[in-house]
Amino acid sequence: MSRVGKKPIEIPKDVKINIAESVVEVQGPKGKLTTKIPAGVTLKVEDGKLVAERQDKDYTAIHGTLRALVANAVKGVSQGFTQEMDVVGVGYKAELKGRSINFALGYSHPIEFVLPEGVTAKIEKLARTITQYQTTVTLSGIDRELLGQTAANMHNLRKPDAYKGKGVRYADRPIKLKPGKTGK
Repeated sequence: MSRVGKKPIEIPKDVKINIAESVVEVQGPKGKLTTKIPAGVTLKVEDGKLVAERQDKDYTAIHGTLRALVANAVKGVSQGFTQEMDVVGVGYKAELKGRSINFALGYSHPIEFVLPEGVTAKIEKLARTITQYQTTVTLSGIDRELLGQTAANMHNLRKPDAYKGKGVRYADRPIKLKPGKTGK
């Protein structure tokens, strides 16, 4: 039994929803998103809420998935999503140039990371200690899936080191560092 699929989605006043045969289109102040409706699940608007219904128990998994995807689309076009990434390490830098970010991550060459359409970035430099600086890259967009994939691709440029934590890491996820040779 899908408990996620049964929850109705609140529709904000500034969001318009258009349901076609196999596609739901969500339009709001930040943009427009479309989501495919798989077979066996239908969407209905009742009392200012969007409700997902399934034909039978065979469609339980896709019922909850569709409801979550449409809820993310509604939140994305009304509020948007953000993801913060920290670039930590001596000499590790990030610079925004147009639609791309130039990284210096300890390799022998700089890395140019091109942002996909629909994702924007903002870079802030923060001093953690006197000698080490931390750069925070804030990604924002309306499509949660695209934003998460962009953050994952950025994370894979240089995963955090297990001993010092140097690399590109998610700001909201703590990492557990291993003790060195002298650690217990």
